[in-house]
Amino acid sequence: MIRPYRPADLPALYDICVRTGQEGEDARPYYPDRDLLGTIFAAPYARLEPELTFVVDDGQGTAVGYILGTADTAAFVKRFRGEWLPEVAGRYPELTGPVPATPHETMVDLLHRPERMLVPELAPYPAHLHIDLLPEHQGAGHGRALMETFLGALAAAGVGSVHLGMATANVRARYFYDRMGFHEIAVPDPGPLTYLGRATS
Repeated sequence: MIRPYRPADLPALYDICVRTGQEGEDARPYYPDRDLLGTIFAAPYARLEPELTFVVDDGQGTAVGYILGTADTAAFVKRFRGEWLPEVAGRYPELTGPVPATPHETMVDLLHRPERMLVPELAPYPAHLHIDLLPEHQGAGHGRALMETFLGALAAAGVGSVHLGMATANVRARYFYDRMGFHEIAVPDPGPLTYLGRATS
């Protein structure tokens, strides 16, 4: 079932994030610190905007998938910088060397640059989201149910549009987003990402 996030779900969010963090596949071989990806892409949303965090419950109280995000990317970036980053920077200090050399260093660099989320071409889509579901629970309609729940919550809050960034190489994810009505947003020099957006209703 789909239900609102509870604080007890936080360890599961970290686990789901790393187990789906390599273009939809298990990222644990690439990140010795299993909490790093969740510290960037999951936990801050659950902490700062829990009302927009929903999980798939396996029927025994365990979260096996989630959707989370923000209604206002610009405001979220400020809160990430001012509230979340000070809480986690001690564990993940800002890099002092040259260009990041490992996947771990690349993600630590992203952690300390929340302003990277402020892309001018995405301004017409003020909300953004992340959605992840453990592989063994995919293909059963849970992703669609999560997305519909999240979009409904945004629409109810008066937010008209939403965007997301996905790894371009993740073909399965793109197929899902296309079926959910997302369209590509042209962004100069997007790197390994493709940006997609849609109306919330």
